[in-house]
Amino acid sequence: MSHDLATTNGRTAMMYAGKVPPWHGLGTQLNEPATAAEAIEAGGLDYRVELQSLSTAEGLPVPQRKAVVRSDTNQVLGVVGNSYVPVQNYQCFGFLDSVVADEKLRYHTAGALGQGERVWMLAQLPGQIRVKNSDDVTDQFLLLSNAHDGSAALRVYFTPIRVVCANTLGMAERRSRGQGVSIIHKGDLSAKVGEAQEILGFAKRFYDDLDARINHLAGHYPSQEQLSRYFASLYPDREDGKNRRAQNVREELQRLFEDGIGQDIPEIRHSTWAAFNAVTEFVDHHRSTRGRTPDEKAARRLDSAWFGSGARLKSEAWKLALDMAV
Repeated sequence: MSHDLATTNGRTAMMYAGKVPPWHGLGTQLNEPATAAEAIEAGGLDYRVELQSLSTAEGLPVPQRKAVVRSDTNQVLGVVGNSYVPVQNYQCFGFLDSVVADEKLRYHTAGALGQGERVWMLAQLPGQIRVKNSDDVTDQFLLLSNAHDGSAALRVYFTPIRVVCANTLGMAERRSRGQGVSIIHKGDLSAKVGEAQEILGFAKRFYDDLDARINHLAGHYPSQEQLSRYFASLYPDREDGKNRRAQNVREELQRLFEDGIGQDIPEIRHSTWAAFNAVTEFVDHHRSTRGRTPDEKAARRLDSAWFGSGARLKSEAWKLALDMAV
């Protein structure tokens, strides 16, 4: 799959509200968080997908498979089985809106990748985590992703974001239902609203537990030896000897531990929480990525940080930080 941002009517299919996020410079900027309708329009997500029959080059029908086609561009986004039920973009927003009964959920960013086959939307929940009563604040978000190519289910993750540096904190093991909800593309989505209502209960338990864990990390101060082992576990040398790239990354992580964004806050400076945030800042802001243009590189970094190897790296960093603070 292509990992650059999709386009709709010649413009980038993405919107974001307020401060420029880590993938700055991409998409349509709004002054404040958007309603579902505003996010769909600004994010270029006002398109539908439909199923069409398949046939071979000789005209023979392919009865067990269908093509998922983007209706405004006629681009084929994927090939799926007959039981596959498309979930339209407006349905994704409606599903996430149903999580909060007062319908006051607001979206901070939304967009599409590739030809429009993967969409996401990020919505903020009430409440914050304030570390050791300091200026280090983490906001609570829900991140929904959906794939129109049959490669993934509709999924909702609990996604904290550290305000001071806009780092997306990868703290969840994505396969665990306790930290997110996954809904397959079968049956009637409206019948699954009950599952959406459960998300809020899961999220409250997740964030209540997260508050205690973050403050625990902020109260633990690793030795230099512990810190070196921590970074080496994430970027180890090869078995046959030194790895220059891994060594360079470890040196960058050490620098971000000392001088990264927000690391000068006295209550968290030189703590294990600061060590974890060195990793998240590296993944979201500095990690190298391939691409022909700056926009393509930024889009691929976003995709990796939320859904790919960057997300897995942050999840592993979180688990290792908790182990180090025991």
